[in-house]
Amino acid sequence: MRRYFDNAATSFPKPPGVAEAVAAYLRDCGAPAGRGAYRAALDVDRVLTRCRSSAAQLFGLNDPRRVVFTFNGTDGLNLALLGLCRPGDHVVSTTWEHNSVLRPLRWLQDHRGVTVTLLEPGPNGVLDAANVRAALRPETRLVAIQHASNVTGVIQPIADLAEVVRKQGAFFLVDAAQSAGHLPLDLSATPIDLLACSGHKGLLGPLGTGLLVLGPGVEAELEPLRFGGTGTSSEDDHQPAALPERYESGNHNVPGLVGLDAALSWLLDRGVAAIRSHEIELTQELWDGLSAVRGVTLFGAHPADVPRTGVLSLQLAGFAPQDAAAVLDDHYDLQCRAGLHCAPGVHRSLRTLESGGTLRLSVGPFTTPDDVAAAVRAAHELCGG
Repeated sequence: MRRYFDNAATSFPKPPGVAEAVAAYLRDCGAPAGRGAYRAALDVDRVLTRCRSSAAQLFGLNDPRRVVFTFNGTDGLNLALLGLCRPGDHVVSTTWEHNSVLRPLRWLQDHRGVTVTLLEPGPNGVLDAANVRAALRPETRLVAIQHASNVTGVIQPIADLAEVVRKQGAFFLVDAAQSAGHLPLDLSATPIDLLACSGHKGLLGPLGTGLLVLGPGVEAELEPLRFGGTGTSSEDDHQPAALPERYESGNHNVPGLVGLDAALSWLLDRGVAAIRSHEIELTQELWDGLSAVRGVTLFGAHPADVPRTGVLSLQLAGFAPQDAAAVLDDHYDLQCRAGLHCAPGVHRSLRTLESGGTLRLSVGPFTTPDDVAAAVRAAHELCGG
């Protein structure tokens, strides 16, 4: 029986209705969005409008137009970072960021004269708001922080960080790839200027979808990265200023977005708080079971000690992470991730960089206690513990 533990990379299985929505669109419709006035095209427009509204509801927004469709989380982060930062600007981020943040920041340093300060989180992986405050400068344009680590699952105190950034007058970008859909997020109560996430992880939609959520007034400073047809103001060769068209040139990934629409409907009906409770309970069971196995090294703090998501990293004595993942897949039908997880700075801090990173298990809404028990049994057998 297949046991899926790679939800931090992409969620599986998808909720009921997602595959059906994608198949129905491809089989029965096929019309583009915003490109026609015939019935099938208008039906597609209605679905995408509903999808945008559902995302706004999920994040506590009153204006769905502030939800920009992107092609993945990386696409949204690139738009935020490259669209905001100008020569001479300063950016504060952390060494624990995903390469989807670190690599655009490196490009900005090398090609646009932007300076970057990367802060090291504390021993438990949590970033101290006082350290962010001390790093801010008059020219600080942006603070970019990952809400939750894709290696250890540790959750950053973004409400506290947002207040620090707001007082400085800088923009605050949150990489919510590992938190959207896993943790309740209310942007009406937290001064976040930009929030980027993929659609295929915690939001439970298909690959090739993502969101960039914009706070009030951000569009006055955020330049688009793509220019072209939007299906609006076609008589004018200037890029539209209106949201969300300003950032959505070219055809939408409609098959992916109709699937995301179905996923968000399920997610709102189930409730993120209920999913959070389910995932943290299973994460604690997984941690407690694996910590009792001699030969298993767990990284990060216990879920009861430091807020975290359902992401857990470990190493098995006698196995390189990649070898452990292959054995678990081949002999136990247990699917998980091995390596650096595109976050090399975390592994430098954990001292796992030279040993090939970690084996990562990540739970989701459809992970069961039986799945957790099977993973613990497999570790027992492999480690002889």
